[in-house]
Amino acid sequence: MPNTLKNEFKTYDEYLDICNNSDQRLEYIDNLICMSPSPSIPHQRISSNLHALLWNFFRGKSCDVFSAPTDIELIKDGSKNLVIPDLSVICDKTGFTNNKYIGVPTLIIEILSPSNQSHDLVTKMNLYMKYGVKEYWIVNPMKYSLDIYSLDENGGYEQYCVRHKTGKIESNIFSELNISMEDIFSDL
Repeated sequence: MPNTLKNEFKTYDEYLDICNNSDQRLEYIDNLICMSPSPSIPHQRISSNLHALLWNFFRGKSCDVFSAPTDIELIKDGSKNLVIPDLSVICDKTGFTNNKYIGVPTLIIEILSPSNQSHDLVTKMNLYMKYGVKEYWIVNPMKYSLDIYSLDENGGYEQYCVRHKTGKIESNIFSELNISMEDIFSDL
């Protein structure tokens, strides 16, 4: 799990003050400030591959693809969280500011690192589900796998697709989006 700063609860304003005086990538989740580890080279290759594949798919369409570090501010019932997903697809463009996106991306992709697996598999999955991210992809470079979770009619995540090493993954919400696993994990 990413390190939390002193494991102390902070307000959102305190988080913003710390960010303004830091060069580190910091997320704010459930009143805790989490430091994201520097990504590995395999992580960056997978991120670059996925970004290129998604950018080509969404080019000329109404959604945009963003890679880290893009700040995403999630707001619901007065609570705020700020995450920096590895990749996000944003279709509602009303929440853009100069420095971040305020709203809920349609699709978020996280690439696991050995040090942050529980953060992405539990903490962020529950957070994204709570805020209504329609689809959540988890890429595991250690296992050459990709799991897709899709939001069901009750607001919970249902595992939609699991692939290991070969085959194609298909999005549940973007009907024509299918990507070869070999393309995702090429150059590793």
